[in-house]
Amino acid sequence: MAEPGKWADLAPRLGSAAVMLAIGAGAIWAGGVWFQALAVLLVGLMVWELATMAGQSQTAIAFGAVVSGMMVLAIQPEPLLSPWLFFLPVAVLFAVKGGKVRVQTAIYALAIQVAVYELILIRGQGGMSMILWIVAVVIASDVLGYFAGRTLGGPKFWPAISPKKTWSGTVAGWIGAALVGAAFVHWAGAAGLLVVMSVLIAFAGQLGDIAESAIKRLTGVKDSSNLIPGHGGVLDRFDAMIGAALALTLLRLTIGVSW
Repeated sequence: MAEPGKWADLAPRLGSAAVMLAIGAGAIWAGGVWFQALAVLLVGLMVWELATMAGQSQTAIAFGAVVSGMMVLAIQPEPLLSPWLFFLPVAVLFAVKGGKVRVQTAIYALAIQVAVYELILIRGQGGMSMILWIVAVVIASDVLGYFAGRTLGGPKFWPAISPKKTWSGTVAGWIGAALVGAAFVHWAGAAGLLVVMSVLIAFAGQLGDIAESAIKRLTGVKDSSNLIPGHGGVLDRFDAMIGAALALTLLRLTIGVSW
């Protein structure tokens, strides 16, 4: 039987999740500048948290402000330069000011920006159904993984980096993602391959979670911040989305998948 203490954070998690879901759903539905504005805000907050974790608390706000400005330039309809070039300044800042984790944080800062930019592309070019699919996959994987992992327990997935993540939760996350894919095949008329793709994207999301856990372990922090009750920081909540969006970026650039 699961210990009662394992569920101590459930109530604040549910409350915060409800608020985030409402804000996110509104931005997804509105699209356009509203979705972009939320994306830019999230990028700024995540980079601020990353800079704080790297020991740059005195200049963390500047890091966040710079990356937000770069994102605004990158998502212009006709940027003068490749959007990817706008992502480099903050990565360079981390490479110079990131201390003992300068390499890891520089790469992760770049990953954050690329991932969020991909989500903006998906919402703008793929429409609401495409962005709803990826959000649903990540949420289903996270929710089923959370409950299965804490209920069933069992062998750890990668104990050296993320001691709480279990194989039972990981596999449950894949099942949840497959169910989401099947739902989109049934009700939205998507191709059957979407079920397999959903599982792969869920796994990429889980690796995104692992990547952030690795940085937290290197920097000696439990949560990226305390901005979200029950969840920790923005990075703690969106790390899986970063991994999933990066996987979609890879698909778009390697095999020409278009949104």
